[in-house]
Amino acid sequence: MTALGTRPVALGGRVPPGPPPWAAPVLYKRLVSDRLALLSRATARYGDAVRMTIGPKAIYLFNHPDHAKHVLADNSGNYRKGIGLDEARRVIGDGLLTSDGERWRQQRRTIQPLFQNKRLAQQDTVLAEEAGRLVARLRAKAGGGPVDVAGEMTGLALGVLGRTLLAADLGAHDSIGHAFEGVQDQAMFEMVTLAMVPLWLPLPLHLRFRRSRRELHRIVDLLVAERLANPTGGGDLLSLLIESTGLREDPGPARQRLREELITVLLAGHETTASTLSWAFHLLDRHPEVRERVHAEAVSVLGDRPPVYEDLRRLTYTAAVLEEVMRLYPPVWALTRVAREDDEVGGYRVPAGADVLISPYTLHRHPAYWRDPDAFRPERFEPGAPSDRPRYAYIPFGAGPRFCVGNHLGMMEATFVLAMVTRELRLTGLPGRRAVPEAMLSLRVRGGLPMTVSPA
Repeated sequence: MTALGTRPVALGGRVPPGPPPWAAPVLYKRLVSDRLALLSRATARYGDAVRMTIGPKAIYLFNHPDHAKHVLADNSGNYRKGIGLDEARRVIGDGLLTSDGERWRQQRRTIQPLFQNKRLAQQDTVLAEEAGRLVARLRAKAGGGPVDVAGEMTGLALGVLGRTLLAADLGAHDSIGHAFEGVQDQAMFEMVTLAMVPLWLPLPLHLRFRRSRRELHRIVDLLVAERLANPTGGGDLLSLLIESTGLREDPGPARQRLREELITVLLAGHETTASTLSWAFHLLDRHPEVRERVHAEAVSVLGDRPPVYEDLRRLTYTAAVLEEVMRLYPPVWALTRVAREDDEVGGYRVPAGADVLISPYTLHRHPAYWRDPDAFRPERFEPGAPSDRPRYAYIPFGAGPRFCVGNHLGMMEATFVLAMVTRELRLTGLPGRRAVPEAMLSLRVRGGLPMTVSPA
């Protein structure tokens, strides 16, 4: 019997090249310490298909647009979520980010209407207001000491999600950003250790995770109680989840399901946007000529007013900058799958049960599809720019049925924020400090992003 949508194949093809089995300890050390270097070195040495043995797992890394298309889209029914997500599920729950099969399809159907273009067009005032609040906070710190821009972007993204999806003010819960950080760190630890370290051990990381989880549960329970007491009419995610989980009829099990759904949506939704904006401000600081063009476009298109939905068609260079930021630093750096049945990808054998990994980080820097792949060149994405690259050479939001449902909201938010902040302010990195990518659930800046603020 085959899984829905799969195309069974006779197991043939070649075994992908890769490091010898005795290299497993070295590979595992790199998996823990520098995941991006592990993937980049593997594809540079062995090519577009690599088989790596790490601990008890054989991981098949594919780095060609046709491979990504096959696994993520054409034969997506043969692949379920994989590598580490089963382990992470025990700390972040079985929500949209980690679920699979019919449960995932039900969750997707519940949330999809919230991201339709008609509804997004009605959110421009909220996005502009939140971006304006950010500008005011940053302006108040101009001329003072460094500001952690990454932390500011996290607070902004959570505030936007709260108002656009939940019709709630998450800004009233100052601890939520730190709580999500504690949960994310634990989830990544579960992935790289394959959940072999018992959660009951009183390790500092575990203790921090427990505090973080309790705090998130407290906040979610408070939001739910407030919504039950003051219904909004059902047009937001919180109201939809209260109905879809059956919380009113069966509050016991339903409460845990609602917690998992809400926490995973908020975790995935705020991390990706915050990561993209953090890298954008870092790269604008490193490339003043690009920053000047973003500033000039914002002044020309917006003047001194806040942006509205229709401005997205005119903020084309700002959008191109964000596209290039996501090429170099895709918020989701790895897409993991497990083969349900035998398959063949690009002529390479993939047995049933194999762990498969597609990395937007390495794919977006593939020298066959990107000239000067490590260079920051927003003109690649300007309207009318020549491009003969394959569709699946660029997948910052994933691809196929699991394509990111919030991509348009995220781009709209990031465009508004980048334009408004750059119009008003100049963010400058500290001398001698490097921004180092850290591959967690998203591709964040290790240790934050301290920058000073001055008028534009």
